[in-house]
Amino acid sequence: MSRLTVLYFASLRDAAGMASESVEAGDADLRALYESLRMRHGFALPAERLRVAVDGAFAHWHDAPRADSEVAFIPPVSGG
Repeated sequence: MSRLTVLYFASLRDAAGMASESVEAGDADLRALYESLRMRHGFALPAERLRVAVDGAFAHWHDAPRADSEVAFIPPVSGG
């Protein structure tokens, strides 16, 4: 089975109770991956409010997750 590492930041990290986790890569796109994690952890933010990055580069929600990659879900940043 192929795995990937998911990184959480800010409110997502708080909701998940962890900064990262290893998950099944699956065949779906990054949006479906986020939605499954959103249901598991109770994330309040919809995908439209986030950016997604794969291996340090911004990605598209319709991209497929790649095994052994690092996926980051990045919420909007507030502050001044």
